[in-house]
Amino acid sequence: MDPLKGKYAWTATVGEKGQIVIPKQARELFGIKPGDVLLLLGDENRGIAIPPKDTFTHIFNKAFREAQGDDE
Repeated sequence: MDPLKGKYAWTATVGEKGQIVIPKQARELFGIKPGDVLLLLGDENRGIAIPPKDTFTHIFNKAFREAQGDDE
């Protein structure tokens, strides 16, 4: 198995207002559309991660189930 299969790297430039542009190839690959809300995760040692869009829903559903005492 190719250890790099499915792995990508892109660069993005931060503008004066702190905005970044996600490269077209990345937007197409991950189905990112204008108006989408993305979850940014930060770690001072590891950097910033932008998980897939459905992760946001999964995290909140899991958190609310755990808060109510429900198990998956």
